[in-house]
Amino acid sequence: MQRVLNTNPVVHIPTKKYLLFSIFVSVLIGVLLTAMPSLAHPNLLGAEVFILIIALFVFSTIRYRIDNKILTYGALPILSVTFLCIWWPQSPLRVRVGREGVMAVWDTLFPQLISLHRLENLIHADTMLFILGLTFFVSVISQTRILETISMAVLHATRGHLFTTVVILISIVSFASGILDGVSMIGLTIRILVIILIMAKIQSEEIGFFIAVSVIITTVCGMWLAYGEPPNLIMKSNLGLSDLFFLKHTLPMAVVALVLVIGFIYPRLKGKRVALKDLGFLEKNIADIRFLQVMRHGHVKEVEEMLEKYETRLADQKDSVWALYHKGHHPIHAMVLARVAPETVQLFVTEYLGEEFVGPVLFYYQSRAEEEKEREVESGGAIWQQLSTVRHQRNRAVQWGAIALLPFIGLLLWHGQNHDVPLFLSSVVAFVVSFVGIGSHPKIRKKLVLDAVHEYQEYLFLFPLFFSVTLLTEVGFFDPIKLAIVRGAEEIGSGHLAAIQFVGAALLSAMLDNNVVADFASRAITHTPDLFLFAAAQIAGYATGGALTHIGSAQSVVAYAYIVRYINRSFTPLDWVRIIWKLILTLSVTLVIVIYIMGAWMAG
Repeated sequence: MQRVLNTNPVVHIPTKKYLLFSIFVSVLIGVLLTAMPSLAHPNLLGAEVFILIIALFVFSTIRYRIDNKILTYGALPILSVTFLCIWWPQSPLRVRVGREGVMAVWDTLFPQLISLHRLENLIHADTMLFILGLTFFVSVISQTRILETISMAVLHATRGHLFTTVVILISIVSFASGILDGVSMIGLTIRILVIILIMAKIQSEEIGFFIAVSVIITTVCGMWLAYGEPPNLIMKSNLGLSDLFFLKHTLPMAVVALVLVIGFIYPRLKGKRVALKDLGFLEKNIADIRFLQVMRHGHVKEVEEMLEKYETRLADQKDSVWALYHKGHHPIHAMVLARVAPETVQLFVTEYLGEEFVGPVLFYYQSRAEEEKEREVESGGAIWQQLSTVRHQRNRAVQWGAIALLPFIGLLLWHGQNHDVPLFLSSVVAFVVSFVGIGSHPKIRKKLVLDAVHEYQEYLFLFPLFFSVTLLTEVGFFDPIKLAIVRGAEEIGSGHLAAIQFVGAALLSAMLDNNVVADFASRAITHTPDLFLFAAAQIAGYATGGALTHIGSAQSVVAYAYIVRYINRSFTPLDWVRIIWKLILTLSVTLVIVIYIMGAWMAG
């Protein structure tokens, strides 16, 4: 893999300058609207929110960057001043303040701040707390390496048939993505797919396609339930959607999407197999290996990263080792076959597994290179013995993770029957129970906390956006839009309008974060006669559009970064669109047809 020199480095705009600019603009707007009250119109606030959303897209793609959290929180003074100038003159609170004094403001705000239900309406507090608990819960589950275990079991059950193995795995991921965090799921899915595809000696160009497809698997195919995707939870909260809605309206579309994906990957995997007899001991026991690495080092030793680190030591054998690795050989086996200096291989094994593994692992791969089966079996048994304690500890963690699913599902069902039960209880309790199986390992504990915190931080920029959409609702910005949607349904038909909403949500999500699209678009269809049809069209739209570009969803960001780092350093955003657009276009046309069928069925 060739390194590409970055000749156009990113320039970060200073936070202090941006904040000072924001305060200056907010003061200017306040003075202007006070002097000219006729300009204080809901459309002005709408324009500011739209500019903020566009700015998120622009400053995440161009050379000059502003952190998305700084961008959204820094815009709050502008949005708040504009809102107050529009809302305050006609506000009932103004009358109360005139009659009771400034304490009326506190008496009004305090109940809003201590009520979870009201905070949910304001900034989706219950939803975001649920995502917080779910992020930690899934982080625990990921540390048990259960997906790696399942993947290897499936691979052996299918006798190495690649197409069947991948279909089973993506079906499992599609199901899990409806319940668990799709962002965490895609990280696990990508690594497992890459491992299996490399075992099958699939070329790097094809691997990039499958990584992009994994975005569709965790978003579109995972839209069958609300709990795995934050945008779905936002739709559920804003529109009061039940779990039955998702099972009746989005589950069929998720199944159709999965069938289409399977159809697209069939020609690429047809007839290909993983030669199970050629798999080494470390590949077969990848789950235990990764658990051991995190337990000892606090992180997984990704073989691609280690090979990059050892490129200088590999010297002239570097290209040979990489070539052998991409042909399906484990890096240690590749080094042995490429006749890398023994001290370099020993150092690699020590860092990858531990000093006590050096002897049996080197003996094992030297036996494989020399095709000495008896010695290979003997050395494999020695490695197995070394891993026995690790396997027992990992199995205990898996058992506690499985136990944690019981309160998680039970509390979700209880919340579905009684919305006075907070949604976040289910994910928080599940995390606490699952943590029992992993908490005795300090480095694993630290790793899961760091992973969960890092992932959740990516959601923090949403709070000001949720707040701004709430402000738009309060000043009546969405009322004309709702009226236009109702009239449009009467004039052109609900099916046509739902198809338009699908396309609109898809295009917006290709450029913007789909969480924002979900919150904004759902407010425009509240209490409309064809609410369920429109909601299903929007959910399918922002899920599909979010997979079209490298920034359309959190999953796209993760997948694109992985391709650039490990598969193709010269991979560009245009390359992403090029490898996925045919599938997205086919998926879009098919889902529009399903929406029309659904509209006709609901009308009948």
